[in-house]
Amino acid sequence: MEKTEYRAVIKFFVLEGLSATEIHTKMVKVLKESAPSFPTVHRWVLEFKRGRTSVEDEPRSGRPKSATTPEIIEQVYDIVCKDPSLTKREIADTIGISDERVLHILHEELHMKKLLGKLVPHSLTIQQKLNRKQISQRNLERFKQNKTDFVRRFITMDET
Repeated sequence: MEKTEYRAVIKFFVLEGLSATEIHTKMVKVLKESAPSFPTVHRWVLEFKRGRTSVEDEPRSGRPKSATTPEIIEQVYDIVCKDPSLTKREIADTIGISDERVLHILHEELHMKKLLGKLVPHSLTIQQKLNRKQISQRNLERFKQNKTDFVRRFITMDET
């Protein structure tokens, strides 16, 4: 049973004039282990006797359950695409979420990391992979044609 269903049963018995103990006993007799605890039954009996009519939870203030919604992820992505050099704090301030949530979205949702001061994807796109393959194949052909010249042109050293 759902919480609201338990509460509806409690409300019905309160309207019939039963006490919290009697209600709890009846619920345990029928529902066995799945019956709500006595303190829960007692609390709801008091609520209904005070005049409460709704069996639904009251709206709660505070933080939302999650700042990782598709809309927030899209906002982070758009901001990073416009300026990949932004810090996580700047992104967090722009959107209004915590630094930790921005970091989670960047790493876990968008698979991005900071590289040379810019946010970049962890993995290559399909087009980038195709470009890499084509360049590698061209270099392999050049190597097969003239190994000495290829190595001389391709390998560089820093003498400083």
